[in-house]
Amino acid sequence: MGNIFVKKPKITEVDKAILSLKTQRRKLAQYQLQLEAVIDAEKQAAKDLVREKKKDRALLALKKKKVQEDLLKQVDGWLINVEQQLADVELASKQKAVFESLKSGNSAVKAIQSEINLDDVQKLMDDTAEAKAYQDEINAILGEKLSAEDEEEVLAEFEDLETQLGLQDLPKVPSAAPQSTKEEEEDDKLDLPDVPTKVPVIPEQMAESSEISAHRKVMEEPLPA
Repeated sequence: MGNIFVKKPKITEVDKAILSLKTQRRKLAQYQLQLEAVIDAEKQAAKDLVREKKKDRALLALKKKKVQEDLLKQVDGWLINVEQQLADVELASKQKAVFESLKSGNSAVKAIQSEINLDDVQKLMDDTAEAKAYQDEINAILGEKLSAEDEEEVLAEFEDLETQLGLQDLPKVPSAAPQSTKEEEEDDKLDLPDVPTKVPVIPEQMAESSEISAHRKVMEEPLPA
C-alpha cells in the first residue's frame, strides 16, 4: 500500500500575514455595510420626525447620522491601509519568489559552465574548422564544387534562357495574307464575258433597214410653201 499521509505544505510567516490582512479586510467591509445601513435608518427617521413636527428628535437623529458618517470615513481609511499593506506583502512575496528562481537559475548556469573547459571548447572549434576545410578540399578534387568562372557561365546561361522564354511569350505577327472565304472563292469561279477590244460591226440587213426608214421620213415631211 502506498503512503496515505500527504505532506502538508509549510505555512510561512508571509502566508500568515496575508491571511490576517485578508481577514481584516473582510471584517472592515462588513462593518462598512452596517454603518451604511445605520446611516440610512437615521436619515429616514429624521425625515419622519420632521413630518411629525418633532424638531428635537429629528435633530438628534441627524446628529447620530453625522457620527456614523464620520466613523464610516475612518473605516474607509482603515480599509485603504489594509488593502495597501496586503498589496505590498503580496508584491514582496512575488519578488522573493522571482529572486529565488533567478538565484536557482544562476546556480544552474554556473554548475553547467563548471563542467565545460574552455580549452576543450577551443579544441572542438579547431577540429570543426579543420574537418570543414578537409571536406572542401575533397569536394574541389572531385569536381563537385564549381569555380567562380563556372558560376558566371551558369548565371549567363540562365539569363539567356530567361530572355528566350520572354520572347516566346510575345504575340506572333501574321506572315501570310488572310485566306479568302468560301463565298469569295465561289465568286472567283463565275465565268464573266470578255471585254471587247474592237468596234462592233453592224450587219448589212440592219443597215438597209435604217436607210429605208430615213428615206420614208423625208418623203412624209410637207414641202415648204
